[in-house]
Parts: sequence; structure tokens; C-alpha cells
Amino acid sequence: MRSSMVLTVIGPDRPGIVEQLAATVAAHGGNWERSRMAHLAGQFAGILHISLPEARIEELNSALAELGKRGLRVVSQSAKRGEKQAFQGLSLEVTGNDREGIVRDIARALAAREVNVEQLDTSHDSAPMTGAALFHARAVLRIPLQLDVSELRKTLEGIADDLMVDIALVPLDGSDDV
Repeated sequence: MRSSMVLTVIGPDRPGIVEQLAATVAAHGGNWERSRMAHLAGQFAGILHISLPEARIEELNSALAELGKRGLRVVSQSAKRGEKQAFQGLSLEVTGNDREGIVRDIARALAAREVNVEQLDTSHDSAPMTGAALFHARAVLRIPLQLDVSELRKTLEGIADDLMVDIALVPLDGSDDV
């Protein structure tokens, strides 16, 4: 029987980290399913989902621990595939002058409405012409079907006004703004 695992990985960035992970997973009968990896402040940071034979989990965990001797910290967690629940998928985009609390305030409003942030990518760069710090965020949200999306939109617009950022909610199917 195959099991599912999620691995988080962090360590000083250098060439060959992904190859080491891939070789370790493959050597234990694992299949690399999905991943997100990035270079952040000189560190390699990643999260990946793998599947492998249940009987090889302990063996893989031992091999992953050995990577720690090479400066790579790996945390593994067995994952069970959850029941599929009905939801509406939306994309949230945020852009504005950077300031403290943008992610906190938006995340608080989403959590209060039981909206799950399934994916979040943020960046920070300089605004054209002024050079001021500009914050960008793009998130994939899972909205409970019973949640009134227009109420969520009003709440987020209120937060956008307070934070002086632009917020857009877009259905994942790419149709017009909701």
C-alpha cells in the first residue's frame, strides 16, 4: 500500500539540494508528486508532497535525517488524503504600498469566515518612478459554499481601504471578477 507524505526542507542554499532530495526519495521507492521551492534570504526553503510504499517510510525518514549532516533540515509528516469537500475556488490578488500588517489583517478576515488559504505567494519590490516599497500577494482560496462571496468582497474592500491596497477576487476558472 502506498502512503502519502509531506516534507518541509530548509538549509543554506547551494547547487544540488533538489537533486539530493530527489535521489533520496527515489532510492526509497518514492514518487515526487508536487512541490514549491524558493531561495529566501540565502536559504533554500521547500515543501513537497511524495508518495511511497508504506513499508519504506521509516527507511526514508532515516535517509532524510542523514541529509541533516549536510546542513539540510527535513521534517516529514505522514498525510492522509482528506475527504473532498464542496467549495468555491477564488484567486485573491493584493497590491499596494508595503506596510506592516497587510497579510495579518487579510488572513484574520479570511480565517473568521472559515476561508482556507490554499496557496500564498508574496513579493516585495520597488514601485516604478518613486522607488517606494510595493507589496504584491496572490492567493488561492477555498471558500465554503455557504459563504456569501459578496459579503466577503465587502469585508476585503473595507480592509483594502484601511491598508491602502488594491484587492481583487477572481474565480479560479478565469471568468470576470466576482
